Amino acid sequence: MDLLTAALLLPLDISIDPNSNGLPGIGQLKKIVGASMTVGLVLAVLALIISAIVWALGANSSNPHLAGRGKLGVLVALGAAIVCGAAVTLVNFFWNVGQQV
Repeated sequence: MDLLTAALLLPLDISIDPNSNGLPGIGQLKKIVGASMTVGLVLAVLALIISAIVWALGANSSNPHLAGRGKLGVLVALGAAIVCGAAVTLVNFFWNVGQQV
């Protein structure tokens, strides 16, 4: 039996699913990830507040560079909040797409 024949005889239907109790500490890891998401959202709110203040100061003092930086900061803070809020949904979506391949 050569190597090619042996490779063709290997089982081709391998099915592995996520196992939430395979390793100790999975529950604690989920809590850590949830706390990290909370920290990310709180920091996004802080960044939004600071960026809005910078934008207002730049617009009020006729400083277009400062106003532009404030606008960019607002967009970045909102984008960070979207990614933090949608992280689980995005991972689940791409997991399901990967299962279809």
